[in-house]
Amino acid sequence: MPRLSLSDFLQGPAEAPILDVRAPVEYAQGHIPGALSFPLFSDEERARIGTTYKQMSQEKAVLLGLDLFGPRMSQMVRQAQKLAPHKQVRVHCWRGGMRSGAVQWLLELAGFHVHLLNKGYKDYRHWALAEFGQPRSLLVLGGLTGSGKTDVLQALAATQQPVLDLEGLASHKGSAFGSIGQPPQPTQEQFENELAAVLATLPAQVPIWVEDESRTIGSMHVPPPLFAQLRTAPLILLEIPRDVRVRKLAEEYGRHDPAALATSILRIRKRLGGLATKEALAAIGEDDMEKMVSLVLDYYDRTYTHGLADRPVVRVASDTCDPAINAHLVQRAAQEAGFLTTHRPTSHGS
Repeated sequence: MPRLSLSDFLQGPAEAPILDVRAPVEYAQGHIPGALSFPLFSDEERARIGTTYKQMSQEKAVLLGLDLFGPRMSQMVRQAQKLAPHKQVRVHCWRGGMRSGAVQWLLELAGFHVHLLNKGYKDYRHWALAEFGQPRSLLVLGGLTGSGKTDVLQALAATQQPVLDLEGLASHKGSAFGSIGQPPQPTQEQFENELAAVLATLPAQVPIWVEDESRTIGSMHVPPPLFAQLRTAPLILLEIPRDVRVRKLAEEYGRHDPAALATSILRIRKRLGGLATKEALAAIGEDDMEKMVSLVLDYYDRTYTHGLADRPVVRVASDTCDPAINAHLVQRAAQEAGFLTTHRPTSHGS
């Protein structure tokens, strides 16, 4: 079969799963979104082959690889039959070299239709990193902690507005409390892979709603070219009264483990100060979530307000955290400011 370009490979038939034949440790570090781990060698075997190549020769490394590959060929075919009952697969390794070539040979021998990625996962990484520099029309949704920005984004998405959910992709809500109730964060590489894949599906010209973020979301770093665009894009600032935000956050945090809340408080104790930290921990012990939230908001409100300096802002006042109401308000404000038209978005592929 001819080798495919990245775009042809990604747009391949849906019934043909993507099989990543690199070692498990390589897959765990980062992979094409949706790809399945189908390793030709284990992590230990890959290390042995690499050592043999460096210390002895390419020929001996190839022979060792064949020794390891041979006994498991039938097992790999059976696994592929389970993963791809239609007997069509898309296969790649790191550079489109010997590993993917060996699996292609094996599976074609077993009657599979194999689509091979020409330059491997390395080409996907080059494409993903380049995607962050593509100029985009963005609308940044801002607001103090507890304003319900993520909920508003979801409400905007429900009305067919294009939305980029950075916190969802990062599995983190951005603050010291952001990991509570969230799955483990991906690796930085996988975060970038997933982010690039989502960006490629969003419209090229219609403004994309995205939440105002700092450079980091938990341990994830927003790619610098994309972050630079976030900082210069129009900022629609949702202004919710403090007491409304306190109640919202207290209700949310009240559902979580008090020990996790205390750990998050201790994480920012230097910025909160000794007295506020002590009082916040005591409030958690007394199940007084509103007091704990109020103490923490003093710090977060001050920090976020400072970060608004020198940024042009369209302010949108609301007395509720109802996401449907606030989605309507920010959308109308963006239209009145000339940032948003009533044209319906159209998507484009990668």
